[in-house]
Amino acid sequence: RGRSFGGERSENSRGRSFGGERSENSRGRSFENNRIDRKPTNEYSDTNTTTFYPRKKIASGEPKDDGLIRLNRYIANSGICSRRKADELIESGVVSVNGEIVSELGTKVDPAKDEIKYNGERLKREKMVYILLNKPKDYITTTDDPQERRTVMHLVAKATNERIYPVGRLDRNTTGLLLLTNDGNLAEKLSHPRNNISKIYNVELNKNLTQGDFNKIQFGLQLEDGLIKPDDISYVQGASKREIGIQIHSGKNRIVRRIFESLGYDVIKLDRVVYANLTKKDLTRGRWRYIDDRELIQLKHLIK
Repeated sequence: RGRSFGGERSENSRGRSFGGERSENSRGRSFENNRIDRKPTNEYSDTNTTTFYPRKKIASGEPKDDGLIRLNRYIANSGICSRRKADELIESGVVSVNGEIVSELGTKVDPAKDEIKYNGERLKREKMVYILLNKPKDYITTTDDPQERRTVMHLVAKATNERIYPVGRLDRNTTGLLLLTNDGNLAEKLSHPRNNISKIYNVELNKNLTQGDFNKIQFGLQLEDGLIKPDDISYVQGASKREIGIQIHSGKNRIVRRIFESLGYDVIKLDRVVYANLTKKDLTRGRWRYIDDRELIQLKHLIK
């Protein structure tokens, strides 16, 4: 069956399109018939308006959100520590809710009404911030680097005063979409393997990918940490067979690079063009933007 990863049906029965995104090395190509269409364009322009939005069905009778959240989440969202550390604070008896010490884990609070204090000082819940960055090369995906190399935090330094951090990682030389937030609950769910968050990458190899190796990847490879099978793979139409598009939901470390390296290829360029329902539309390399309400709602519908 023809599938489209940009929310549209392909005219060809086998046609595929990987998000309609344009990376530095695949200028305006779309994945169709195991090839990608080449169209000259500004290499930093991402103007395609089509977006791939997987949808999660919500079961009827699902309980409505009562607005309550766990106390450890409230403490973590105040920016003073992680959820795990917040549990330790609760158990130690230094956290109060509406004037009463709370030491029971799992306690829920109403952020709009309850007064939460730590060591007698009132905690204010941080505003939730969701930032999408088009990461360039030579930036480390971490909040701090002992070697004082450039990190992605330098690129979003002026975005917010809240304490945000990246969701997942991209290698230093990998470019493309990276989500940063202070919503620990969302970050944890997006990173959990059970939610199968889909990512699409444009890959440039040091040599042509043979049809035999293409088939091996398509049907699944046995790597040192288990079998890995991409959701889809395609050549880039109009380019040499060195340029590949691959859709994958595995979050294993360096998984895309390891797939090709296991078959004797070097990955010259690797660019993530789609993350979950988020795309690089109107986001040039090195720039960031806030995700909008519609994107946030759809993102939350993808996770359990």
